[in-house]
Order: sequence, then C-alpha cells, then structure tokens
Amino acid sequence: MSAQASPAPASDGLAAWITPARTALVIIDMQVDFAAPEGRLGQWGVDLSTVPPALAKAEALAAAARKVGAPVVFVGLFTRPETDSFSWRERMRRRGGDPGSDSGLCRAGEVGSDWYGPKPQPGERVVEKARYSGFHDAPLDAVLKGLGVDTLVVAGLTTECCVDCTVRDAFHLDYHVFVASDACAAYEAEVHEASLKALELNCAILVDTDQVITAWEEAA
Repeated sequence: MSAQASPAPASDGLAAWITPARTALVIIDMQVDFAAPEGRLGQWGVDLSTVPPALAKAEALAAAARKVGAPVVFVGLFTRPETDSFSWRERMRRRGGDPGSDSGLCRAGEVGSDWYGPKPQPGERVVEKARYSGFHDAPLDAVLKGLGVDTLVVAGLTTECCVDCTVRDAFHLDYHVFVASDACAAYEAEVHEASLKALELNCAILVDTDQVITAWEEAA
C-alpha cells in the first residue's frame, strides 16, 4: 500500500486505521546518550526519571508489532564531526554552552549512540539521521515507502524535539500519524504534555500503548 492509499472510514475505528498491513512502528532516538544514566545527558545531571516508563512501553509496542507482522523501524541520531551542524554549534555558543561537548551526542561508533531499551532485531530497518527529524537528509521516507506503509505509530525521545520534528515531517509527507503518548518522553513532564497537545492539535492522533496493542490484536 502506498502513502497515497485511501483512508479507512472514520467509523471503522483504530483497528482499521492502524492495521498491520499498512502500519509501521517507528521508534526514535532511544539511545544511551538520551536514556541511560551512564549516557551523556545522565552524566550532565539531567533528570531521566521520565524515560524508563516510555522505554518499557516502546518495548511492549515492538513485541506486539512483531507478533502481528507490522514492521518496526528504528530511527537514531548518529553524529560525526563532518556532519555537525554549524548553526547548532553557534546556537550553543550564543547560549553560553560548549559547542564541542554539546555536539558530541550519539557519536557514531561510540557507546552513546547504542540503542537503549528496545533494540532492532535481525532484518529490521535502522535509519541514521544527523538532525532532529528522521526525514531530514535521511532515507526514512524511502524505507517506509519500500515497506508499503502509509501509517505510522510513533514512539521515542524526546517528545518536544526529535519525536515532534519527525511527526510533523511525516504529516507533511501525507502519512497518517499516531503518537503513542506513553511510549514517548521528555525530561520534564509539562514539556511532554504541551508537546503532545500541540501535535494532537495539528498533525497526529494520540493513542496509548494498550490501545495500539488491542487494535493490532483485533486486526490480526
């Protein structure tokens, strides 16, 4: 099914909208530097207490997707000095930060970029990106079209940043987007909630993990 497939009638409900034949689970940036106490943000003293519940829910979604045959796609930040953003570094400098240190998140080939929580299984697609959105200068759109899906269930870190940017770009590319709200996290609860509200108002439908799993079981 292509990204231009006809939508299911509204009366069909969630099970028809996210049937495994048309839907991919997209897991964004669940990596050591963003999620693990030993990662870069943990070392900086960022409160990561909101993260473990989201990781657990994303693991449950991945298991459910695999069970019903929905593809699971992992999107991760993999930075390299040659692809670092000049504007990102300059923004950090103007805010009083250290561009060298701040640009070193999720360096390719280093532990910080390793997956943390749900991990790709053999044969699952992994998309590397160097900016917030999984679609920017990355092959995510081509991967999804190759899988024949027109609908995404999204989980990941962080809600207001890479999840937000990826979801908006997916909507602009005419994907039907569902955000698993309890399988995403920001480091501040109010930021998470505000980001979800903005996405719901503009470009996504909010669901929770149990709703998705139940819908997939019904569709299967």
